[in-house]
Amino acid sequence: MAVFLRWCVGHLQAPGCRDQPSAGPPPCRTQDRSPSVAAKTGVSPEFRRIDPALCTRSGRYRGLVTHRPGLDPSVAEVRRAVRRALEPLGHGSTVVVGLSGGADSLALAAATVFEGRKLGLRVVAATVDHGLQPGSADAAATAARAATALGAEARIVTVDVGTDGGPEAAAREARYAALIGVARDAGAAAILVGHTLDDQAETVLLGLARGAGGASLQGMAPASDLDGIALLRPLLGVRRVTTRASCAAEDLRPWDDPQNVDPRFARVRVRERVLPALEAELGPGIAEALARTAEQLREDGEAFAEMIDETIEDIVEHAEAGISVSVPALAANPPALRHRIIRHVVASEFHQSLTRAQTLEVARLVTDWAGQGPIDLPGCRAHRSGSLIVFTGTL
Repeated sequence: MAVFLRWCVGHLQAPGCRDQPSAGPPPCRTQDRSPSVAAKTGVSPEFRRIDPALCTRSGRYRGLVTHRPGLDPSVAEVRRAVRRALEPLGHGSTVVVGLSGGADSLALAAATVFEGRKLGLRVVAATVDHGLQPGSADAAATAARAATALGAEARIVTVDVGTDGGPEAAAREARYAALIGVARDAGAAAILVGHTLDDQAETVLLGLARGAGGASLQGMAPASDLDGIALLRPLLGVRRVTTRASCAAEDLRPWDDPQNVDPRFARVRVRERVLPALEAELGPGIAEALARTAEQLREDGEAFAEMIDETIEDIVEHAEAGISVSVPALAANPPALRHRIIRHVVASEFHQSLTRAQTLEVARLVTDWAGQGPIDLPGCRAHRSGSLIVFTGTL
């Protein structure tokens, strides 16, 4: 007791501990005889010595909790990104999250449930079983259990994957068709998928390798339309390492798809070999630079699209079994806009994409007309008739 009294006297003489106001928490020299505190701490209510380390510089008691663990930065980053995507949706809306069980989609699902609860949203997690590898049904069931544990409604859809366009494209087509089906059944306002900044960088490099033009270098849009339903990619500004760290911080166990490391797929080779080689030779930040490039090109593309929308009404008219474009109007436009108009006409009228070579062949009907015959294109045929380029559908 004498030792304690000497400590109190010394503490009372310490700078900042004199003349403490009576309001607020008790000063450090105060004994606490509260039974409720004793019940919480296990210390006798007759006497409880307060550790000086629990006092502020002014001598006030901090409380029993000396450290409150903060939110892991990776979890916070993912939640912020998801919150920005969800906020425009109305209270009571339903959203569908594409959940493969991998780290990206699992972190997305966890953040969507967390943020959706605050925004009054119903969250449905849709897992698509492509049936392309042994154990896919078990992996889908595990993902569904994880979704239920997070607080989402879980759906599993089994699909048959075709062969058109190669295995990756066919699987993607089947997956999005399944997500659309779940969204329609649930009355969802939006579908969320877990593409990250790394996925965006890979997409840009693949587009560059194909030489498919500025449109492919724009990468994936944060928000787009998928058959009348909003398709949102909240994590396009988030690195893959962050989503994995977010899962670890929330004690979530992602499934690692063996196909994500299979070098038979071009995207895997870009991920595992090309991007690391670029960063090794050119320095870090390549993925971020590619994502910025995609964003800038997407802004340019949107500006061009507005210009086309303003122009096309004046130069396009419907023809028998097709559509026609004014040759003088096309000739008056610069090549970049002329080529975009040609591609836009074919895409909007016949739902087909033209290659660079096909676009240039059609443009020659305008700029290098020498009586050449019709040009066969995907889904249609183009020919010149007087002062018009006429596009007609083919069976």
